[in-house]
Amino acid sequence: MEFDNWRWDVFVRSLERIQWSDIGIAIAIFSVFLLFRKIFTTYIYKLILASLRKTPTDVFSNVLLSFEKPLRVFWVVIGTYLALVYLPFHITTIEFVEHLYRSIIIILIGWGAYNYTSQYSMALIKFARNVDIDEESMLVPFLSKILRFAVIALVIVVVASEWGYEISAFIAGLGLGGLAFALAAQDTIGNFFGGVIIITEKPFSKGDWIQTPSVEGLVEDINFRSTQIRTFSDSIVTIPNSTLANEPITNWSEMGKRRVSFSLGVTYSTSQEKLETCARRIESVLRSHNEVDQELIMVRFSEFNNSSLDIFIYFFTKTIAWVEWFRIKEEINFEIMKILEEEQVSVAFPSRSIYMERDKPLSENEFEIMKKESSSES
Repeated sequence: MEFDNWRWDVFVRSLERIQWSDIGIAIAIFSVFLLFRKIFTTYIYKLILASLRKTPTDVFSNVLLSFEKPLRVFWVVIGTYLALVYLPFHITTIEFVEHLYRSIIIILIGWGAYNYTSQYSMALIKFARNVDIDEESMLVPFLSKILRFAVIALVIVVVASEWGYEISAFIAGLGLGGLAFALAAQDTIGNFFGGVIIITEKPFSKGDWIQTPSVEGLVEDINFRSTQIRTFSDSIVTIPNSTLANEPITNWSEMGKRRVSFSLGVTYSTSQEKLETCARRIESVLRSHNEVDQELIMVRFSEFNNSSLDIFIYFFTKTIAWVEWFRIKEEINFEIMKILEEEQVSVAFPSRSIYMERDKPLSENEFEIMKKESSSES
């Protein structure tokens, strides 16, 4: 950008007549603003914040907290500007310096707005409460990302306009190329709206354990394009939102209790009395266990299997935590083993009996030969 030649000539001539007293006064002006900045941030700022917190609404206190750091920089900027204004060479009238200071002010305002749209901002949290959204929902951080992106884009546009760049032509170009952009970025747009569907329908929240045909794990984050899932092997899987929104999702974290279901096979040599005794004793163990949900417990002789008599065992644990679930299951398995040992009942293993028919009975010599072969193999 070209400078104003007249103002630049004035600046060069002013440098020749500058006095040390002018420099000293300019430094003093800057020092006063630094001192006021220290007093403001240490005392006045805290007093204003304390008084605003007593008001019925938290809007002004939230704004003040968001603009705390930009205000600290603002006092430094104002101090340097007024110090330069006092100097005789009028540097602040140069076009470049004017644009620079105005751009800094715009950036400071954008900085404060960026802080105000944080996911921890009370404004967004109150909005979530007003529309009856769980605070653990990912809608708040999702909205925060959208608003922060809008703030950054607006600051860039305003600063570019301040420096003389033609923004209207750029925006008009976007309008003319909108259709081509939509066709080229349809996957990105689909992922964005997929994220909106996930956020609004709330099939899961951050930290939930979910399972889909694509992945199973804990939800870590959702952004404009994708959702991040931490698998149980401690890796991160990134799934496009459009894919996730069109898949069946099982949210295991919504379980109120966790199921345990298996069949216990015992040998066919087990008598009916012992089989029934084992089933009743196992059910008694489950009924007396403090960490087993008592609403539904099933211990029944279910079927005659190929190589075993099967006892069907079905119950729920009160906890849904994986580690605790396994601990409770282990305790009950040990109790079942103890019952089987006390009742002298053996667990069956897969086996098969083979019967061979002959046209004529074995002779005495053939029987002795087979007997010797059998004893040698054993």
